[in-house]
Amino acid sequence: MSTFKAPKGTYDLIPPDSAKFLAVREAIAAPLRNSGYGYVETPGFENVELFARGVGESTDIVTKEMYAFETKGGDRLALRPEGTASVLRAALEAGLHKAGNLPVKLWYSGSYYRYERPQKGRYRHFSQVGAEAIGAEDPALDAELVILADQAYRSLGLSDFRILLNSLGDKECRPVYRAALQDFLRGLDLDEDTLRRAEINPLRVLDDKRPDVQKQLTGAPLLRDYLCDACKAYHEEVRSLLEAQGVRFEDDPRLVRGLDYYTRTTFEFVHDGLGSQSAVGGGGRYDGLSEMIGGPALPSVGWALGVDRTVLALEAEGVELRLPAATSVFAVPLGGEARRVLFAKVTELRKVGIAADFSYGDKGLKAAMKAANRSGAAYALVLGERDLAEGVVQLKDMESGEQTAIGVNEIVAELESRLG
Repeated sequence: MSTFKAPKGTYDLIPPDSAKFLAVREAIAAPLRNSGYGYVETPGFENVELFARGVGESTDIVTKEMYAFETKGGDRLALRPEGTASVLRAALEAGLHKAGNLPVKLWYSGSYYRYERPQKGRYRHFSQVGAEAIGAEDPALDAELVILADQAYRSLGLSDFRILLNSLGDKECRPVYRAALQDFLRGLDLDEDTLRRAEINPLRVLDDKRPDVQKQLTGAPLLRDYLCDACKAYHEEVRSLLEAQGVRFEDDPRLVRGLDYYTRTTFEFVHDGLGSQSAVGGGGRYDGLSEMIGGPALPSVGWALGVDRTVLALEAEGVELRLPAATSVFAVPLGGEARRVLFAKVTELRKVGIAADFSYGDKGLKAAMKAANRSGAAYALVLGERDLAEGVVQLKDMESGEQTAIGVNEIVAELESRLG
């Protein structure tokens, strides 16, 4: 036994479960690739200030959860706690917005890090797939992203998730609401940290999960009652576009999400089978983020979906994914010359796209066939000295047990035919 274990709050992805995670990532990415989104990959760490400015100085992510450190050269860096700020930084640095083809549509997949109290569905290292549409203010873009996430989840077989939808207003109407909410919060019995948060960003208090705080928020003013005409019209258009496409959603006037950069449209995907960690993904519009991190005005919208929580949601619904077999053909050589012949055929099979594996090591027939069974292969190729002399190989159907002798030179064509 190794004396080392994965750090607290993290997990290893190992076969066979890792295949589910790969399938989820692929399913989430597929509709994005089909809708003009190009892949982007950013470093696992960034300048601390990128997240402090973008995510928000008052957020729990920045104040409590971010892994920040100083390098030997004196740079202040942080492991990325979320993807949007990094992707927008990368797009600005590369000048993608200057090409004239807005919006810039990007998708990404990777690991993110937050120092949180570990529990089922909440990890200190977690995986997300995200999408960002940068540089355009259009309700159709907001609706497109919600539809693509809905499409991804349904393609996986999920059905018991809900989409929560709200508008957070903009720089015209939110200040009025902000002042009204602060007046309300000052009259509550809140601890000093929460009152301090209320002065910096009162909307964050609405996202407080503590029951004693939520109980006091019952009569809090709602942002929807303060939206300006432009924000109302924008939000109604998003709702109308979703309804027209048959995407079911619930209006949630208290939905604020946990990041400071959101404006107007905000949404969350929740699954009630996950207990307290019910959010499987979410996002929204962030029209001012580019300017916050030193870029030009670039109205944008995006989301991130949790791969680990999506896997948990699938398990909660009892959905079994149809995963491609890791191995379709398993080769069992008996003797030195048979090894050379079958190894060459396994290589040929792989070249034509057939998943093939080989009995490595000096295994006897019984042990090699056990390995073939464990591999999940549909067929086994068994080649002994007598078969070799006759120029044939035994092709065994692992499910039926039926065994057929075929010519060594017919192996690839025969298996292509059988496996389609």
